[in-house]
Amino acid sequence: MMDSPVSILHRFSLSFFLFFILSSSLFAQDLEMGENLFKTNCSSCHYLGPEEKKLIGPGLSDEIFEEYSVEWLYDWIRNSSEVIESGDKQAIAIYEEYNKAVMTAFPHFTDTDIDNILAYIKEGPGEEVVVETGDVVSESKSSNQLLYIIFVIVFFNILLLIYVKNILKDAAGITRVGFWNSFFSWLKLNPSFLVVCGTLIIFSGMKGCWNSLSTIGVAQNYQPEQPIAFSHKIHAGEQGIDCNYCHHTARDSKHAGIPSLNVCMNCHTYINEGTQTGKTEIYKIYEAIGFDPTTRTYIPDFEEKPVEWVRIHNLPDLAYFNHSQHVNVAGVECQTCHGPVEEMDELYQYSKLTMGWCINCHLETDLDTENPYYHDLHEKWIDKYHGEEITVDMIGGRECAKCHY
Repeated sequence: MMDSPVSILHRFSLSFFLFFILSSSLFAQDLEMGENLFKTNCSSCHYLGPEEKKLIGPGLSDEIFEEYSVEWLYDWIRNSSEVIESGDKQAIAIYEEYNKAVMTAFPHFTDTDIDNILAYIKEGPGEEVVVETGDVVSESKSSNQLLYIIFVIVFFNILLLIYVKNILKDAAGITRVGFWNSFFSWLKLNPSFLVVCGTLIIFSGMKGCWNSLSTIGVAQNYQPEQPIAFSHKIHAGEQGIDCNYCHHTARDSKHAGIPSLNVCMNCHTYINEGTQTGKTEIYKIYEAIGFDPTTRTYIPDFEEKPVEWVRIHNLPDLAYFNHSQHVNVAGVECQTCHGPVEEMDELYQYSKLTMGWCINCHLETDLDTENPYYHDLHEKWIDKYHGEEITVDMIGGRECAKCHY
């Protein structure tokens, strides 16, 4: 007996729906694997963004697929030195541009690993929405969007099914039932659909609640307005001033410190006009410290007015962080935590600064066993771990009392 058109349509819709769910799940899993591989192996040298957004190497975005073939990327990621030695012009150009720094080789990466990394680079980590308080609500591109698409597809198929049934009833001379009556009748005959939809709604609500709770205390992208429009892009970027020149206590103190106006005056005693704001912002410094730019002298008996800078990077009181240990001992670059400050006109909180974010760094950062700071301890660690690579978490980087005491 031949199936009716309605039965065929019903089966087609169900098959398409199941295929969509399975393929979307597999795609999301690939992106997740690619994100893990990228953060573990690539993020220490590359930002996820345009090529101009440089860390140690160039920023990585979907632009690389316009410049390089996938086959070339396979070879480059696995062993860039071989590609350079082969005389490849693109490889040599990159090698020369980045002062002949050789990229780490990853010969153990499979094609699937590289495909997952490239997929993550192409799709990105998802969009970030900055609200007025500076808090961030991050959603992966495969979460709520996928749920909405599923609902639209299923609802469309149900409407199409009811529409076809009504057409067949008209052709057979059967009195059709109202559209919405047909719709609710179909729901009564298919309780499993209600169960599936109810389950999806419940899990979507739970995920939404979890995302909301996860943002409590996280101020990523927080960008308050400052009393003086100080541009890190001009000072640290264009002028090349080292971060530690202004934040000199970062080397030997828990706090990086806010530079005093005296540090500003080392340059602005003679530089009276800025490239972007003219004299407006620089003269705010003069007004606060009591300096007469016409005579280049300080006003006698002037009561200095403190500049009320708004602190951007805040850790809770229960967390201990020492700048000197990270900057002076571990040699961590400022950009690792604070992002590309040399590109920021207005400074903002680049990283999440959550406990998980810190622990992931400790898990991925190798220990420099030649560092004299550790004295003879590194010999004990080498003996303890029998020559394997030692990461920060292996020497106490995950102990609660290190950061919470």
